[in-house]
Order: sequence, then structure tokens, then C-alpha cells
Amino acid sequence: MRMVDLIEKKRDGKELLKEEIEFIVQGYTKGDIPDYQMSAWTMAVFFQGMSEEERANLTMAMVESGDQIDLSKIEGVKVDKHSTGGVGDTTTLVLGPLVASVGVPVAKMSGRGLGHTGGTIDKLESVEGFHVEIDNNEFIDLVNKNKIAVIGQSGNLTPADKKLYALRDVTATVNSIPLIASSIMSKKIAAGADAIVLDVKTGSGAFMKTLEDSRELAKAMVRIGNNVGRKTMAVISDMSQPLGFAIGNALEVKEAIDTLKGEGPEDLTELCLTLGSHMVYLANKANTLEEARKFLEEAIENGRALDTMKTFLESQGGDPSVVDDPSKLPQAKYTYELEAREDGFISDMVADEIGTAAMLLGAGRATKDSQIDLAVGLVLNKKIGDEVKRGESIVTIYSNFEQVEEVKDKLYKNIKITPERAEAQRLIYEEITE
Repeated sequence: MRMVDLIEKKRDGKELLKEEIEFIVQGYTKGDIPDYQMSAWTMAVFFQGMSEEERANLTMAMVESGDQIDLSKIEGVKVDKHSTGGVGDTTTLVLGPLVASVGVPVAKMSGRGLGHTGGTIDKLESVEGFHVEIDNNEFIDLVNKNKIAVIGQSGNLTPADKKLYALRDVTATVNSIPLIASSIMSKKIAAGADAIVLDVKTGSGAFMKTLEDSRELAKAMVRIGNNVGRKTMAVISDMSQPLGFAIGNALEVKEAIDTLKGEGPEDLTELCLTLGSHMVYLANKANTLEEARKFLEEAIENGRALDTMKTFLESQGGDPSVVDDPSKLPQAKYTYELEAREDGFISDMVADEIGTAAMLLGAGRATKDSQIDLAVGLVLNKKIGDEVKRGESIVTIYSNFEQVEEVKDKLYKNIKITPERAEAQRLIYEEITE
């Protein structure tokens, strides 16, 4: 088998066999296939696409390129949730304890994030003492005991995907639905999930800016998951403005705690109940989605979700008292208000640019070596459609810098006020199950 022949085959729009895809993935991972040939192949895929069978075979070839997490010793159906990213996306911090509180095992493997704010681990490390340095046996024991634990990503999980993504990033082939879908799904499958709930974002703060592209990606990932034996569904949700109010690590932890108390932002709460209902249903803990949602709402109302959060934090070395007293989370030295310059209504909030403003404060990483400031970030006081008066605060800025003019300038440029009331986009567009 020769790589040049497989490049030619895909260039001409023909379907590759399972063995041919395995040859490509294994050869590239081991270094037998050079970057220039792999670049030619990914460009051929970019233009010619892949069949459903090819996508499933590519995904599993990347899964099998490295370690696979064995969660078979954990009792019950393990359901994982994946979000395609966004600004103020605090769903994992809420969903983990919430879903665990009704008996669904949450065995979460998370990483540290580049971009606007840190990853789930960075956010959780806002809680003093919390750590993810636990071995696999302890991880499994904690999930069986508490129904929830979080561990750092294995260094050798889907090495083919890591290598291929780095190549795509510099060869203008990132925006290929088959390559994006197989990349995301390979990591979820290698992490050991029995079922997967996908939160696919759409809008200015999302990777996919249009509903059409988001729908295509969601369907591609759902089909891959189901084709390789994982129960998979997707929710397409709005990211045309930040989700919730908080953007920043400790600030998002506080917002997650508020949400578990039943006092969180309406949009964040609704999205978590929707995603969580599907997780509970796929885990066979409810007969219908309506019943699953009822279980989750009851867990918030009776305090069980909040108690699960305390147990989760304490079991991994964190201080559980932050749940009752969030002032124990890291605090910024300075707060500044972004005041409205005119009367009117908030008509647009460019989510990714607002996220960049938070990153300028130190809430996120511009490079993998950047240091995160866990205390800083933004809290929105207004959302699209809200009325605002001149001099009223639109955003509260939490900073450890005295000078925040650059941040204010970016926010003013990307938060629009108009005389007419604008309607916010729908929060949830579609739910895709097959």
C-alpha cells in the first residue's frame, strides 16, 4: 500500500477502505508518512469529504492510535458531555454535580484550555486544594462512591489526533466537517464513555458561526457515535452572546454554585436542564426526557445537587465551604463598571470579542505557556434585549490591573446599544438524535 495512491484515490472522490484509513493513521502517527503527504491527503478530504463509514473508520483509527480509558469497573451507563466551546460556558461545572446527584456516573476527563478562559480543571482549581492528580483506581473508586470525579487528560490519548490537528492548523484544513467530527469523537470514545451528549454551539462566539454549519457538524458527530456503538445525541445551542453572566474562572465557579442553588442565570439553567435531561435519559435513569428533567429540578430544589458539589470538591482535596461562602474563591483587587454611554436597548454582544476582553485581563491563555489569573474576568449586568440607561453598568470588570482602558475599549466596540429593542436569539435550536 502506498500513500501516494491513497491521496490520488481521495483526490478523485473515491471511498477509502477501513484498512487504507488505518494505514494512513498508523503511518502518520509513527512518522512513516511525512507531513507533506498527509497535508495533501487532508486537503483532498477537505474538498471531497468522507462517507459516514469513512468517518467512523477514521475516528476509530485515531482512538486506537493511543491509550483507551477502561471505565468498565464503574457501575452504570457512563455518559459524557462535550461542548464545542464558547464564552462563559459553565455547563460542565453545573452538570457534573447535578447529573451525579440523581445517580448518573460522571467520570470526567478534562483539560486546561487555551482561549478566553481556562478549561474545566483551571476553573475547579479556583477552589483551594482541589486537584486532579489521582490515579485511575482512585478515579474509579470516587465515581463509584460519589458518582462524580474529574481527572486530567492522559498524555497518550489519541496521539494521531493531536498530530493531525497541529498539521491541519497550519495547512488551512481545520474547517472540514469530517476531520472536525472525527477529532472530537475520537477523544470522547477513547475516554471510555458509553453514551455521549454533544452541545454544539452556533453564533458569533462559536467555532461554527452559522446554524447550517453547526447542524452539519452535529449530525456528523451523532452518526459517528452511533455507528461505532455509542449512544449519541446533540443539542444545537446559541452562542451569539455569552452564556450566563460570568466569564472567568473563579467567577464561573461562583455562577455554577448559584445555578445549583436554583439562583443562576436563566439561560445557563435552561441549557443545563436540557443537556442533563438527555444525560439522565441515556443513562437509563428515567423513562422519558420529561421525567429526567423533573428529577434534576427536584435535586436543585431539595439541595441534593449542591451537597453533591460539596462532596465532589472535598473528595479531591478542595475546600467544600466555598459552596456556602463563595467569597473564599480568589478575589480580584479592583472592580470597574462599564457604564452605558446612552439610553436604549442592548442589541448585540459579539461573544468571542467579549471573551477576548476577559483574556486581556488574564482570565485565559493566549499560548499554552500563559499563566492564568483565576480571580479576574467579567460579569455581564445586561444581555441582548435588556433596557439600559445612560450611566448604568453594562459589565463589571474584575481585574488585578489598575489600567483597564484597553478592555473597556474592546467591550464598548462589541456591545451595541440601539433605540429599538432587539430580540435575543433562541437558546436551543434543535435536538438531534440520529
